[in-house]
Amino acid sequence: NTAKNADRLVNLMNDLDEISKLERGEQVLYKQNFIIQDLLREVFDSLSINTQEKGIKAIIKKGCEAPLGVFADKEKIKQVLINLVENACKYGRTNGNIVASVYSTDEQHVLVEVSDDGIGIDEEHLPRIFERFYRTDEARSRDKGGTGLGLAICKHIIEAHAQSIHVRSTPNVGT
Repeated sequence: NTAKNADRLVNLMNDLDEISKLERGEQVLYKQNFIIQDLLREVFDSLSINTQEKGIKAIIKKGCEAPLGVFADKEKIKQVLINLVENACKYGRTNGNIVASVYSTDEQHVLVEVSDDGIGIDEEHLPRIFERFYRTDEARSRDKGGTGLGLAICKHIIEAHAQSIHVRSTPNVGT
């Protein structure tokens, strides 16, 4: 248990360090061209152990397979996607689904959605889930692990790319 707590502290320090840099605008973006679906598949593969444990299928939505090129910081976007897919897995239901969809909204932008069919989030919590350390349920978050900074970091990374991140959720339907 001591090792687990030590790991948690190390993760917390790393996340705090990262969010501080992001907030001060010191996080340099190393932008490159890549295909967003390839990155999604890479993230699904890297988290397959998590999804398999719960019997969750992680897929790219039918009709969203046509390769879409983006110009962004690949490692940072990967970090965002890992966080979103990890959350979808954590709060998704056993034998459920995680579906990523990708749409070209105009010549310059893509919309990426990661959805689950899990427990969902009550409406009262939605405006605050991107705040640091905000937890929708204290009791639930402890055993799920994490530093409570994941979504705050995601928000900063996406905003550093001059874009925005949003959430929609319905309790017992999904997020």
